[in-house]
Amino acid sequence: MVAIAIMIEGQMGLTWPRWRRLCAEVEDLGFAGLFRSDHFTNPAPPDQDALETIVSLAYLASHTARLHFGPLVAPVSFRDPVMLARQALALDDLSGGRLVLGLGTGWQAREHDLFGYDLGDLATRFARLEEALEVVTRLLRDDGPVSHTGRFYRLREATLLPRPSRPGGPPVLIGGNGPRRTLPLVARYADWWNAVALDPATFRDRSAHLDDLLRAAGRRPADVRRTMMRPLFFGRDEAELAGRLHGRLRPELAGRPIAAVLDTLHREERAIVGDAERIAEQIARDAAAGVEELMLQWFDLDDLDGLRAFAAGVLPRL
Repeated sequence: MVAIAIMIEGQMGLTWPRWRRLCAEVEDLGFAGLFRSDHFTNPAPPDQDALETIVSLAYLASHTARLHFGPLVAPVSFRDPVMLARQALALDDLSGGRLVLGLGTGWQAREHDLFGYDLGDLATRFARLEEALEVVTRLLRDDGPVSHTGRFYRLREATLLPRPSRPGGPPVLIGGNGPRRTLPLVARYADWWNAVALDPATFRDRSAHLDDLLRAAGRRPADVRRTMMRPLFFGRDEAELAGRLHGRLRPELAGRPIAAVLDTLHREERAIVGDAERIAEQIARDAAAGVEELMLQWFDLDDLDGLRAFAAGVLPRL
């Protein structure tokens, strides 16, 4: 059975009161996990509240008992991998082994410009990510001292203490769809692969390609959990859906019939859309393609009634 987690965009107005409510609701409603983005702000103004990611996850770790959780994903363009590995060990132990450590290249130019971080071109970003993955996974998984001399990072007989309670530390997640750069990194370093809004056929093909890469690396396909992030637009009926979509649509979709809007969102943005029955059918297609967990983006941080209705209407159907 496919697991269902909630993912939020933390740069879209996340505050402590909202985060406290979300952590409690997502736990109580029976979702598998709660993930959040790791950004300073959005790609374009206006800027909104954006609760710092690692601090917020420390709260989640100590105020929930069941959810797995993590950044989706932490950009190594502004997250030092040594400190991130140290924080991950602490969060995982604090939560009793529930952290999933998502890592990525970084992509949003505006936040890097605003806060003085060097994003770099695409080749630089992937080179930095690969080296960061080497550093993080060795610090988490090697009990002996770690030395590393690279282009971006240097270690000299370094050991993080205390060692993780969970053997090997928290699982490492890599997000992305690319068969040339991303999937080889998944095969070498990751425990989870998080695809981004692929249609079921493409997901199945990329997953089979990952199987081949894992075997070539001396690993088993079952060594990597297959997950996917999708936007979610839910309503118990068309009127409720229209209300939730108000103000969130591309200009060319405004004023179109709701059925046409939903079809466009599903087809072009690979969103999970509709009422409980239609959403359960879409989730079933993802599960048949091999998706083991869906991280569904819940955009309205104050719409707890909608979240409750989604949990009550959809989760029992799965």
